[in-house]
Amino acid sequence: MEHKHKYDAQGKQLCCTAQEEKIYTDANAKKLLEKHHDDDGHNHEHSDDDGHNHGSTDKSTFQMFLPAIISFVLLMIAIAFDNWFPQSWFTGWVRVIWYIVAYAPVGFPVIKEAFESIRKSDVFSEFLLMSIATIGAFAIGEYPEGVAVMLFYAVGEVFQTLAVTRAKANIKTLLDQRPDEVTILENNQSKTVKAESVNIGTIIQLKPGEKLGLDGELLSETASFNTAALTGESKPDTKTKGETVLAGMINLNTVAQVKVTTAYTDSKLSKILELVQNATAQKAPTELFIRKFAKIYTPIVVLLAVLITIVPYFFVDNYVFSQWLYRALVFLVISCPCALVISIPLGYFGGIGAASKNGILFKGSNFLDVLAAIKNVVMDKTGTMTEGVFKVQEVILKPEFNKDEILKLVNALESQSTHPVATAIHQYVGEIDNSIKLENTEEIAGHGLKATVNEKELLVGNFKLMDKFSISYDLDPSTIVYTLIAIAYNGKFAGYITIADSIKEDAQLTIDKLKALGVKTTMLSGDKNTVVKFVADKLGINNAFGDLLPEDKVNKVREIKVKSETVAFVGDGVNDAPVVALSDVGIAMGGLGSDATIETADVVIQDDKPSKIPMAINIGKQTKKIVWQNIILAFVVKGIVLILGAGGLATMWEAVFADVGVALLAILNAVRIQRMKFD
Repeated sequence: MEHKHKYDAQGKQLCCTAQEEKIYTDANAKKLLEKHHDDDGHNHEHSDDDGHNHGSTDKSTFQMFLPAIISFVLLMIAIAFDNWFPQSWFTGWVRVIWYIVAYAPVGFPVIKEAFESIRKSDVFSEFLLMSIATIGAFAIGEYPEGVAVMLFYAVGEVFQTLAVTRAKANIKTLLDQRPDEVTILENNQSKTVKAESVNIGTIIQLKPGEKLGLDGELLSETASFNTAALTGESKPDTKTKGETVLAGMINLNTVAQVKVTTAYTDSKLSKILELVQNATAQKAPTELFIRKFAKIYTPIVVLLAVLITIVPYFFVDNYVFSQWLYRALVFLVISCPCALVISIPLGYFGGIGAASKNGILFKGSNFLDVLAAIKNVVMDKTGTMTEGVFKVQEVILKPEFNKDEILKLVNALESQSTHPVATAIHQYVGEIDNSIKLENTEEIAGHGLKATVNEKELLVGNFKLMDKFSISYDLDPSTIVYTLIAIAYNGKFAGYITIADSIKEDAQLTIDKLKALGVKTTMLSGDKNTVVKFVADKLGINNAFGDLLPEDKVNKVREIKVKSETVAFVGDGVNDAPVVALSDVGIAMGGLGSDATIETADVVIQDDKPSKIPMAINIGKQTKKIVWQNIILAFVVKGIVLILGAGGLATMWEAVFADVGVALLAILNAVRIQRMKFD
């Protein structure tokens, strides 16, 4: 079963170039050419989705190099017979046949690929260029050069395959986290089964060191997990009974039991796997341009080579056909666009892999380009720069009231509510005193709670509640930044509790790094304006606006875009969908929390750390820098050697460097990003 190309009405191939297809196939990375989005101009149909390797994908490194080794040995013996140890028998047809045998291991596969490409209407492929150049060299008696050019081309192709394999391995580190088998409990008996066959509601038994195969709910009291597969962070994450645990998490200590809540194919890790695999198909504009360029450039080069051979006949004295044909063949070898066709996708591929290792998921290499040029980062407050968990900041009570007693009463009353404020108070005060008897408990919408305790009225809520029951107080609530919980007991104002959402520990570092990158920051939130301004001032955010509805956020982003500046919006990716759609890049915090987040955003930060925002921008910048270094290197070197070749000043050996040498340098440069540190 093999990759099926799509063609237009004129028979032109619409998808990957012939060489790219072969390289990715040999690297067992053919699936990374799959699932192209409709808007990138690539439509593929594949039938190799059975999960098995196909074709030559199982070859070892030695097997991949073996044809080149055989060819090299035969070539060196022939050169020795020609120059260093002349043999009387090594002449005529014997010599020609020897060089043909040396050429065969590396040349015939390329010629075969050239015919295959022609059969599929892709006439001007890299394979055809190399076939014409080397067969032409044989035709004019330059046998060593003919073999050498194809030999180095074959070696270069193997190195390209190995580079793609390595880049793929970095991404596969993330993708291969899902175990195929799990241990389930049936009638108190453990049983190992295929993970994909497990039904929702089944109980999985997870031993220490084992990896969870499906998403579920923890049934054990507590368990610690390594979440590196999902977040890029190896710091243990302790879960308690009833909390969600996800496929890919590794159990660290005691045996744990998990009830399956999601089907195998719908697990968070499956969605992440699909996202990363699709990311390699969503091409950056630079990559798409190079593909289109190669399809136009190659036939032009072939035409120029023909002209270099023929035109001098009309203008040059002492015209020798073989000399000008040799120059044309050199020209063809130099002009092969291998360095661009492989190294540029590999550069973006490496960027996506580097981001994945750090818990940042890009939906396409095009977003690497956009983030590299981003001028504004607009962010939500809650859950992005703050923890999204309310905590008690201060408790201010009148001296005549017993602080411990009042807090116990408030805690007991708030236990009747599911509001996040109630959770914050419970976490601050501790266990509920069950000896407290609440009577006539009532929740007053938009105000708070009311109850009778020890025949005295207890009110806990906002200051509107105080006004409603005519409780006088001696402060102006608008002067206090935090959310206020007012307390009245027995008809008197007892004091208040301030509650706030704490700022994330790396939020300050995030803003500092964004400023260092020259990116302007804006905070938009539906939260109280004073709270938003306070957080923004504390972090040094350029602009901040609170009390905003979703449509207000859209208008604020439009104001920035009117200035023709690029905008990345960072939020939860669900509630802020209109703003995400309007922005150039939508970045979602909390990839572990919401499936809809993965669907909505262009970039997903899996561990909720805002410091990954500047890291993502930096990865984009470094990727783009490497891509342009390769483009400039290829064009400059090829341009110089092309001119020398056309003038007869460059031989096949210089041509080999301009083609294979530049390709290898570009590939080595492209894989650098996989070794970079972005902390």
